[in-house]
Amino acid sequence: MDAATVDDLFARDRRDDRTALVDATGREFDVHWLCTTSWKSGNFLRHAGVREGVTVGVVGEGPLALVAFFGTTLLEAATRFDPPENLEDEDDFRALVAPVSDLESGEYELPRGAQRVGYGDRPAEPDVHHFDAGLWSENPSFPPLSVDPQTPLLTDGDRTVSHAGALEAARGVIDEFGLAAGDRVVVRAPFSRVETVVAGVIAPLVADGVIVLADDADSDRAEPEPRGEYAVSRASVPEAERIDPTGTID
Repeated sequence: MDAATVDDLFARDRRDDRTALVDATGREFDVHWLCTTSWKSGNFLRHAGVREGVTVGVVGEGPLALVAFFGTTLLEAATRFDPPENLEDEDDFRALVAPVSDLESGEYELPRGAQRVGYGDRPAEPDVHHFDAGLWSENPSFPPLSVDPQTPLLTDGDRTVSHAGALEAARGVIDEFGLAAGDRVVVRAPFSRVETVVAGVIAPLVADGVIVLADDADSDRAEPEPRGEYAVSRASVPEAERIDPTGTID
């Protein structure tokens, strides 16, 4: 797809019933669900003050963690997956999206004004916003965007990657490994690495492929051996090959 920024991957005309995501249980989610839920996520996170120029922390590697990232992206904010527990000195940190149990354990120290957004069980603490309920009730549409390609998309605390940089690296992965529509990318590395998100999430979205969130206990989807950090299972052949994302991001 000829996307200039990552939000282009969630354009209204892309919605259809092609599978876009498979979670660790094998449940499939289509492109229509991914787009609509990402729009809802953006609308919900806007209420938490997420906007251009801020950073959102996201903990976890399931479908809700991904749509939190996509919703953050639609608001022109940057995502930091699995941030450190002490964030009090991070002035641009605006919200932390994490399992409710993590937020209510008190392990995270956030800067003044930062919001806690929990998914999973319903929060017992009144200042934890419930992400699941918000996605269910939010408006399933999103206003048109005009995002600068140099807008920050991802950070790991040391490096910050823009929309343009991420898409350029994702296209490099597509070209090097010949990713095509329908190919499945099985993610086996942590989202805290920006290379993981680029090679394992953004690249298959650009190629109209499928993101597969692998469960190590699921031997059918964790093959072949020896296991690498990624596997690209082409729809037309049983073999798979490793994608090594080292050097994906300059």
